[in-house]
Amino acid sequence: MIPEIGHFALILALAMALVQAAAAPLGARLRDGGLMALARPAALAQFLFISVALACLMQAFVVSDFSVVTVADNSHSAKPLLYKFTGTWGNHEGSMLLWVWILAVHGAAVAVFGRNLPPAFRAWVLAVQALIGLGFLVFVLATSNPFLRLDPAPLDGRDLNPLLQDPGLAFHPPLLYLGYVGLSTAFSFAVAALIEGRVNAAWARWVRPWTLLSWCALTAGIALGSWWAYYELGWGGYWFWDPVENASFMPWLMATALLHSSIVAEKRDSLKSWTVLLAILGFSLSLLGTFLVRSGVLTSVHSFASDPARGVYILVFLVIVVGGSLTLYAWRAPGMRAGGSFRPLSRESSLLANNLLLAVGCATVFIGTLYPLILDAIADQKVSVGPPFFESTFVLLMIPLLLMMAVGPLMAWKRAGASAVLPRLAVSLVAAIAVAAAVAASGGGPWGAVLGMALAGWVAAGVLTEFAQRVRLFRVPLAESARRAVGLPRAAWAMSIAHLGVAVLVVGTVGAGNWQTEREQSMQPGDTVTLAGYDFELQSIGDVPGPNYIARRGEVRVLQDGEEVALLLPERRHYPVQDTWTTEAAIHTTWLSDLYVVVGEDAPGGTAIRIHHNPLVPWIWIGALAMVAGGVVSLTDRRHRVGAPTRRRHSAPAVAAAGTGE
Repeated sequence: MIPEIGHFALILALAMALVQAAAAPLGARLRDGGLMALARPAALAQFLFISVALACLMQAFVVSDFSVVTVADNSHSAKPLLYKFTGTWGNHEGSMLLWVWILAVHGAAVAVFGRNLPPAFRAWVLAVQALIGLGFLVFVLATSNPFLRLDPAPLDGRDLNPLLQDPGLAFHPPLLYLGYVGLSTAFSFAVAALIEGRVNAAWARWVRPWTLLSWCALTAGIALGSWWAYYELGWGGYWFWDPVENASFMPWLMATALLHSSIVAEKRDSLKSWTVLLAILGFSLSLLGTFLVRSGVLTSVHSFASDPARGVYILVFLVIVVGGSLTLYAWRAPGMRAGGSFRPLSRESSLLANNLLLAVGCATVFIGTLYPLILDAIADQKVSVGPPFFESTFVLLMIPLLLMMAVGPLMAWKRAGASAVLPRLAVSLVAAIAVAAAVAASGGGPWGAVLGMALAGWVAAGVLTEFAQRVRLFRVPLAESARRAVGLPRAAWAMSIAHLGVAVLVVGTVGAGNWQTEREQSMQPGDTVTLAGYDFELQSIGDVPGPNYIARRGEVRVLQDGEEVALLLPERRHYPVQDTWTTEAAIHTTWLSDLYVVVGEDAPGGTAIRIHHNPLVPWIWIGALAMVAGGVVSLTDRRHRVGAPTRRRHSAPAVAAAGTGE
């Protein structure tokens, strides 16, 4: 009975989406307050009904109701409770239900927290959200119904993909979807602005918190996914430029560019057309990622479905959404008047350069991801585009981006004098040279490693210099500097935290890419391997039963100078229901490096044991967490919750324009 309630709730949600999609634009066009007001309860009702449906599917998974096809195909009675719960979205049907639920969450949030928006504009935003929701609700009900029944019901299920039975992958999809789907709100704001002809500083301020929320979730989701790949897949790496990894990375790049361009649109009334285009492209790339994961064109541990019919539906929907929005943009964009002008040497120019580099970087990833698929479809030729391509193209594009990251915040708005900027860069230059010299003197590997560490020092020193300039450090008493620091806008703190996070992440990626050492050897209990100054002694190896698997577990004692550092317990698990093996790496971190041990298959003379020493790898996730923290701090800035101030002009009536500088 409960699955039927969930199915009926989805049908009611579809009806509410129809009401919202019809009433909101009609009310906005007729300026009918009653019709426009109807969109708000419709959005809330849609959220309520989809929440009921999601709760019903969760209940079916938790109680192991194998009369539901989705549960029978993706669960098992012996599975731990956590994975019964999170198994709700560990499959195509459940993950699509989560997709539309998060979309409804954003629609309801606009309805509740968007009261500062003009009624007609809010109605158009809710209308676009409803149309997107309508398309995906039809997709779920017609092709991906999670509540289909089995009769007779099997005695047990086929189990969840063992790779997904992990805490990291349990929470990775919701975070990623919160970012993916959240970009629909920025998209809806962009389309509504094009329809209403309302692209100004106020619009830029309205769209920024929604973009920030999505960016934070995407950053956290991508970081969690890379962490899972690091310890679960047993290869010692964290990023392989897998096409599905790239599918989440491309919207992140567009969201990052959108965040920065919206600052210029808000403060200087410039780059308005470009900002709207970024909002459209960001969500378009999210839809592309949805297509790649669910169409069957890719085979990946991240893929949810391989049904071409479903892929065709998403592809058609993608063409309609992207084609329609870009057509509207092409019609409206020429009429957008340029706002404030600025010189080539200015903060606006640095942010524009930031945007262009991010856009070109995204285009590079796009080409590298889709080129093999297109060539295979057109010419039936198989080519592989892997890490060497991306490292020789995308990574090189990020070098000038990192250089600009230290320069841009030190520039004044509209016009910056070289004589004022260059002295402020002295600290960054000294820091970069010092770091490069220290790395080179320590025998720090190839020139790329030296350059990468120097860039990290450049960025970090630039961030600290800009912050010191804000609080007038060493130019006024320390108490006065502390008072200024406390009084800084939270957005200023956020920028410093996030940019420092980037510097830390760069240090981690350079360390992981250049100084990792590895050794693989067949070992028996009592054998010892030495690596990077540590002795790894295999004490024992044997089978250990788990709740729904049998683990081949090794006990590896790690010593340094005769003192025990850690006892590591790597495992290789066998899941008998799906007859699948997974790897559980054992990791001991010192926060400066990781000791990483993997148990492999039986080999002549013992068991294959692979050992890694991974310098600075923890800094990758520390940096990512700092970036997310910066975004969260920025979200708490009260200026996101008030309207943009008005700039007065002598020759025309006042219009919404940029606010004061930070």
